[in-house]
Amino acid sequence: MLSVVKGEPTPEELAAIAAVVASLGMPQAAAAAKPNVRHWVRRQQLRLDPTPGPGAWKRSRG
Repeated sequence: MLSVVKGEPTPEELAAIAAVVASLGMPQAAAAAKPNVRHWVRRQQLRLDPTPGPGAWKRSRG
């Protein structure tokens, strides 16, 4: 996959460059962390709107 043509890299350096090159060929992960509009409409219909108070940020994620 890779060949060193000049210099003497350490095994750690080879591992680092191999990881970078391998990651370039992988597709980007979809932005699944962001809920879509339908998710929020459904929560509103079920009266699951975020309410203020301790832990509200956890409940707002769904």
